[in-house]
Amino acid sequence: MTPAPGITLEGRATIDGDLLFAPLTLSMAAGKWTCLLGGSGVGKSTVLRLIAGLATGAEFDGRIAATDGAEVIPRVGYMAQDDLLLPWATVTQNVALGARLRGERPDEARLSGLLERVRLADHADKKPDELSGGQRQRVALARTLMEDKPIILLDEPFSALDARTRADMQDLAVELLAGRTVLLVTHDPGEAARLGHSIVVMTQMGLTDCAPPAQKPPRRVDDLETLATQGALLRLLREEAA
Repeated sequence: MTPAPGITLEGRATIDGDLLFAPLTLSMAAGKWTCLLGGSGVGKSTVLRLIAGLATGAEFDGRIAATDGAEVIPRVGYMAQDDLLLPWATVTQNVALGARLRGERPDEARLSGLLERVRLADHADKKPDELSGGQRQRVALARTLMEDKPIILLDEPFSALDARTRADMQDLAVELLAGRTVLLVTHDPGEAARLGHSIVVMTQMGLTDCAPPAQKPPRRVDDLETLATQGALLRLLREEAA
């Protein structure tokens, strides 16, 4: 894997002439997790899709650049809100999809190891319609981790998981994405407080930073500073929605 760069998105977005988000500057530090929160419809998922080079339905006036000056899009791994699993493919085939699309042979050891880590080894030959929503989301997470990209974009990747599994998969993602530049969109203040090196709240009119806890992620869910950050984020989100 090439070294992970920092990423900066600067600009504004409109849909059919109506403002989606005002001019803003979102900076993601190299090799760190940036957590992006905000109400529905403020453009969080659009930001992810813009960085990934995907269609958004919005007109973007601005720029997206990496600190090393190299192209961003080829180095991106992206996990959408929907799992986007191929219904006719097995769990194993879905996780290895990227390699197969590139005409490469999947790394079988890495693949089997990931299935073990996301607790799906016993479901490797199942199709998506045989899985629960949480299991499907873990397949999508494993597929993203399988790509081993230096820039990772995650759109609510743990939302369908029960509390215990969510914490376990958060810990796993922090471990396996060490050194990557990660942008995580989440609606969960507790998740952002656990995982973010940088935490940003987005509204239609701009961005507000929230200081993260001093400890390294992943932080203990019951740590007092983590709980204090969670509370501060919730208050900020409620103020922005008022």
